[in-house]
Parts: sequence; C-alpha cells; structure tokens
Amino acid sequence: MANFKLDNDARYAKSHEWVRVEDGVAVVGISDAAQDMLSDVVYVELPEIGRVVKAGEAISTVESVKAAEDVNAPVSGVIVEVNSALEDTPEIVNTQPYTAWFFRIEPTAALESELAGLMAAADYDAYVAASAH
Repeated sequence: MANFKLDNDARYAKSHEWVRVEDGVAVVGISDAAQDMLSDVVYVELPEIGRVVKAGEAISTVESVKAAEDVNAPVSGVIVEVNSALEDTPEIVNTQPYTAWFFRIEPTAALESELAGLMAAADYDAYVAASAH
C-alpha cells in the first residue's frame, strides 16, 4: 500500500472526493488515493455553474488512461465556480490533488450534518488501507 497524502483540513467521502470549507463555500476535489487508483488523468468534465446538486450525486467525470469515474458532490448546494484550468491541464490532479480542486459549492443549510457524515483524514486513511486489495 502506498503512503497517500492527506489534507487534514478536508473531510472525505467513501467515493474518494474531499471537501474543504473556505469562507463558507465547499471546495471539492478527488483524493490522492483516488488519483493514484486512476493513474494518469487525461480529461476532467466539470459541472455547469448554477447547477443545484445533492450530496452523493454524480456531477462531474474524471478520465484517465485506465478508467472514467464519476465525481460526486459530497455536500448539497449550488455550483458557484469550476476550476477551468483542469480542462487544459487535467494532469495536475495527479501531482496536486489537494490544490487541483474541481468545483465549489455554495452549501445549503444542511452543510454541518452533511460534513459530519463524511470521514476525517485519519478515518479516510484507514478506509483506504482497509479497501486495498
């Protein structure tokens, strides 16, 4: 098992997205473990700004030389920004998974309870280790 980087300020979904709240907005990307499983990321499809999303809903896609995977919204709200730099340089997800965010969500009132349902970094690390083959 590789030693994956974690962002201790983020919360993690079992589907390998991370979410960090910055100035009341949820910033979302995929974890270091997820980019490692995907291998070389070659394309990122981003959601539309203004789209209303529910926690757990597939709203984006990340493609690699090995597979295409959905990126889910870890919290509910409205997409207020997308990282358009990923359209031209999707490979930065492989080298900078915690700065190469995918989208930002203006959360609904359910934010705190939705965040509570996600894993802290140490719990996510244990989850990844337990699910490794």
